[in-house]
Amino acid sequence: MTIEQNTATDPSPLPGNRLVPILREGIGVIKMICYKKFRDHLARRYPHRPSGDTSRLAGALLNELFGTPNHEPHFVAFVRENQEVLDTELRGIATTFAELRIPITDALRMHFLCDSQEGVDSGAILARAHALGILLVDRQVPLPKNFLNLVRSLGKSFNLLIPAETPGQEETSPAGEALQ
Repeated sequence: MTIEQNTATDPSPLPGNRLVPILREGIGVIKMICYKKFRDHLARRYPHRPSGDTSRLAGALLNELFGTPNHEPHFVAFVRENQEVLDTELRGIATTFAELRIPITDALRMHFLCDSQEGVDSGAILARAHALGILLVDRQVPLPKNFLNLVRSLGKSFNLLIPAETPGQEETSPAGEALQ
């Protein structure tokens, strides 16, 4: 059984399309956390580069990881000019950012599940993350509620989310929408 099949057949259905945008917001929070960590790491690793370059490198690294390239011509040129650095950094994610492997694994799997709900096959992204040692294959695919709880916890710890729940309120998505 391939990684894609394991993820696709795991009992983690996404009931209705209403949940997909909420999960995508959660994926976005994980991506913001990764971006911040990548940017800080790249600024330390390449101190001679302007901060704008390290920010663009962090964004390009994130896009490479999630298979979401920016097709604007100046970004395509930037990636082409920096492909060697990006490849090196991508290969190092599993060790340099070991503490992010769980959220990255969960976000990539949720990304795959959301894409599959929309008729898009993003299995190659999972396969690449596995080949790079980033994807934790033995980790169960989280249920949407568990993924959103992870997102909330990490988002708060990185000061990206304002606590949305107070006693007596219903559970909310990372953006504050009520969950059923």
